[in-house]
Amino acid sequence: MDSYCSDCKRNTEVVFDHAAGDTVCSECGLVLEARSIDETSEWRTFADDSGDHDPNRVGGPVNPLLGDAALTTVISRGANGSSGDPSLSRLQNRGGDPDRAIVLAFKTISNMADRLSLVTTIKDRASEIYKRLEDQKCTRGRNLEALVAACIYIACRQEGKPRTVKEICSIVAGATKKEIGRAKEFIVKQLKVEMGESMEMGTIHAGDYLRRFCSNLGMSNEEVKAVQETVQAGDFDIRHFNCYYSRRRTIKNAYRDLYPHAAKIIPEWYAKERDLKNLCSPKA
Repeated sequence: MDSYCSDCKRNTEVVFDHAAGDTVCSECGLVLEARSIDETSEWRTFADDSGDHDPNRVGGPVNPLLGDAALTTVISRGANGSSGDPSLSRLQNRGGDPDRAIVLAFKTISNMADRLSLVTTIKDRASEIYKRLEDQKCTRGRNLEALVAACIYIACRQEGKPRTVKEICSIVAGATKKEIGRAKEFIVKQLKVEMGESMEMGTIHAGDYLRRFCSNLGMSNEEVKAVQETVQAGDFDIRHFNCYYSRRRTIKNAYRDLYPHAAKIIPEWYAKERDLKNLCSPKA
């Protein structure tokens, strides 16, 4: 940074001394400005010389879903692992943390959402749904991971970014697909009692999964465009044959259902009639 030096009679490079708050000319050493106020963030550590160099000087971000907004006081341990005054540690352990269970649930939601690459709005919506269940005192004795996974499933649908139960189940270690489905039905039932009406879940369309599935299959842009036109075709409702929601739930059977309609659903610019004849005939 350059500044005008009255001794050098020209603009010179200056050095800022953070400890003293002085702005000093790098050429003649004249103090151009003294006791300046540093308005940048004051990052420093309060780790009691324990070797932890985490520059946090405050607690975590305020969470409005917690009773005390997450503004709790924790008695830290000393450098040798001791907790200082043992009486203070006993009092803290005796008091316990009333929000411990819901904090664990929020952390689980955050971890699952990160593994699914979900946006923050979905993560917040899932946390809000779980908080409403916790307020009804109906989560005790139930599988936490199944409830959390179901909250994420519902939040995805409400935010218009649905994920299949199978996708969510793939990142859950402590719950099966059936348990997540039961948890989802339980949540819908409980929140219906709370609101007095059915909870809005959002409508699922085939196009909601299209780009993600096409990307996973490594399809080209031309192929993706053809699939999009097929899904959006007004004269043929492909959702009726959607292989993820058909009554038989297999790609093989879905292909057999779609095969007779190939000429109608596949765009002409992508595949001519002679190309369609080369399609494999489904086995009976």
